Amino acid sequence: MATVNAPTSQTSPASVPPSVFTLPQTAQLEALYTIIRDKDTPRGEFLFYSDRIIRLLVEEGLNHLPVVPKTVTTPTGATYEGVGFEGKICGVSILRAGEAMEAGLREVCRSVRIGKILIQRDEETAQPKLFYSKFPQDIASRYVLLLDPMLATGGSAIKAVDVLKEQGVPEERIIFINLISSPEGLKNFCTKFPQTRVITGWIDKGLNEKAYIIPGLGDFGERR
Repeated sequence: MATVNAPTSQTSPASVPPSVFTLPQTAQLEALYTIIRDKDTPRGEFLFYSDRIIRLLVEEGLNHLPVVPKTVTTPTGATYEGVGFEGKICGVSILRAGEAMEAGLREVCRSVRIGKILIQRDEETAQPKLFYSKFPQDIASRYVLLLDPMLATGGSAIKAVDVLKEQGVPEERIIFINLISSPEGLKNFCTKFPQTRVITGWIDKGLNEKAYIIPGLGDFGERR
């Protein structure tokens, strides 16, 4: 039986902004992405395997949170010099597809607070427009995991970060988590917010004339 080598990102690492971090591009990860990209994958399997990837992404996002020294006593009476998270976190999902990532965050972070942002294209200006938002009252003092599965042009994500900054959240306290990114979207987003880290599972080849990610996986929200 023929075997394949572990894949690498489809975009040259040299062209990826320094604030962008991808999951380890293993053969297992590519197998998961192959399943959710397949147009014939049943909805149940799409849910299961996309949730697996989302959990990996959230775990990687937590790796980028700052920690402080913390000392505990173990059941044996010994002292352990460890670390604890520096501050509180919350999730913010960009509606509607971002809601699909909330369950994965809750599985990893117990009782996590979650806010929501609805951004849609303004038909008159063709620019992203905020239609609805709801956040924890103390969001300005939290680290924010911004959730949206697909980063195409970057318009919605850029608008979402603008809204969070208006709420007092520092740019460097925001971690944007998504499943698939386009090089164009990453360039647009990271040029505007170089201090915001991006955790993505896969960087695809680019956008087509309709600004759809290629090869992509279609409309994530509809497939869910």
